[in-house]
Amino acid sequence: MRDDRPGRQATAPVGPGTLLVAAPNLTDPNFSRTVVYLVEHREHGSLGVVLNRPSEASVRDVLPRWASLASGPGTVFVGGPVDGTTALCLASLRPGQRADGVDGVVAVNGPVVLVDLDSEPAAFASRVRGLRVFAGYSGWDSGQLAGEIARGDWFVVPGLPDDVITDRHADLWGRVLRRQGAPLALLSTFPVEIGLN
Repeated sequence: MRDDRPGRQATAPVGPGTLLVAAPNLTDPNFSRTVVYLVEHREHGSLGVVLNRPSEASVRDVLPRWASLASGPGTVFVGGPVDGTTALCLASLRPGQRADGVDGVVAVNGPVVLVDLDSEPAAFASRVRGLRVFAGYSGWDSGQLAGEIARGDWFVVPGLPDDVITDRHADLWGRVLRRQGAPLALLSTFPVEIGLN
């Protein structure tokens, strides 16, 4: 039977660089109204970070060497409910820059890279447009994410490099849905209290 609920037919292939946008009916407090950037998606599982949950902690206080490269608002973001003591860092490279041959940088998708926070910031400071530090991450075991997508918990849409470093994170959920066009754009107007059945 075909599922004609809004947004069910509009998905992109799951992979590094795609976004998981929480459906309005996803009420888990860890993920309600979140946008998750997928860093890794393999047979054994998937890993991503929530892009729109800033914490109170300042990058300057936690990782002072990286503060000058951090995108606004300069806070550490809550990447997800898994291992909140682990810090991950994503950066967006400047146009024409590549991750090849840069120590401490691993390509994720296009200009978005994963940065080793133990490396030296000055080594690639001129190559990045901005970066974001995340405490914790979001993780799924093999098959778990596919099940959640099939259940309608997530919309899978293409990510943009600016999504990772935007200082307009407060309405990222709505902005990402609106840029998908109909029918997903209509869901961006759902009040927080209302979900889909």
